[in-house]
Amino acid sequence: MYRGDYKYIWQATDWPNWRYDLAALASPMAEVSRAQGLLLGRLADVGLVLRDQAALATLTEDVVKTSEIEGEQLNVASVRSSIARRLGVDIGALAPVDRHVEGVVEMVLDATAQCDATVLRERLFGWHAALFPTGYAGLSKIRVGGWRDDVDGPMQVVSGPIGRPKVHFEAPPASGLDDEMNKFLDWLNGASREPALIKAGLGHLWFVTVHPFDDGNGRIARAIGDLLLSRADGSPQRFYSMSAQIQRERKAYYDILERTQKGSMDVTEWLAWFLDTLHRAVDQAHHTLDAVLSKARFWQRWATTPLNERQLKLLNRLLDGFDGKLTSSKWAAIAKCSADTALRDINDLLDKGVLRKLEAGGRSTGYTLCDAAGKRSAGSVL
Repeated sequence: MYRGDYKYIWQATDWPNWRYDLAALASPMAEVSRAQGLLLGRLADVGLVLRDQAALATLTEDVVKTSEIEGEQLNVASVRSSIARRLGVDIGALAPVDRHVEGVVEMVLDATAQCDATVLRERLFGWHAALFPTGYAGLSKIRVGGWRDDVDGPMQVVSGPIGRPKVHFEAPPASGLDDEMNKFLDWLNGASREPALIKAGLGHLWFVTVHPFDDGNGRIARAIGDLLLSRADGSPQRFYSMSAQIQRERKAYYDILERTQKGSMDVTEWLAWFLDTLHRAVDQAHHTLDAVLSKARFWQRWATTPLNERQLKLLNRLLDGFDGKLTSSKWAAIAKCSADTALRDINDLLDKGVLRKLEAGGRSTGYTLCDAAGKRSAGSVL
């Protein structure tokens, strides 16, 4: 849709003078603040160790989901290990970590843990270089640690088959990026008239609209949003993940982003969506906290039960959220042991009441954790 004599928002004569209806956003902001208060109230009662575990779970989800939005699948165990090592949280044995995982973790942690530090272009260049340690995005060589140069044509966001692409958005020309980013960084680092939550929504939108890099703009835009949300919370510790919520609502995110980038400088609709999504992210964090507390109760229940390293590893995998059902063959593959050893480990846990057998039997018999009280269902022993 064209607005007057321009197609994209950055072509407006009053760009980047954002406008929004603060009265219409007052209620959503109040609801988000109330939800944040309820979450922080719960966290205040659980103690430092469990708060650290909740932050670890949140950051792990944030790193995994911000990459998943862009179609990249990161190994969850590797991400958790990388974050745990950096935060000094004990999770037992650490999984191997590659430099790509380390790069995404480094960016997300720098954005949140150093949220009050000034954001200079060199810092953004460092984030970009961390995301693309080889200088390639997939099979394509890209300009790393510097603004894009558009030598291959304008920066466009497209979808559809090769030969018949649909252009969703075209970014400002590379020739003006120095000026565009100077304005953005001055605003980002300066005192603002906007409420803190509004600034977080604007920061995300502004950066992803300028689209200053060859690739990685979405992930960096979300990191900037997290940085501003950390400033708004007054805490570098993260207990909710906006990226995870955006991944859950990915289609709605791209739809509202495209409408906004082809609309006027009145971005009330975008900010309303951002605040509502943030509210749902905070509500979702209660499930993360529930899982952390459930894990703590589990290990309190079985603290005196003798378990070997393989059993500890697999039980933690179950507690952290296992993809699919646990079978003896999966146990053997994850624990790197023989099928006989895996079955002995499982039978031992069945006898102790730590695991129970799922009702469906056969060659693909599955196993799950007993409830918090350690109760065993009928037929839980082989």
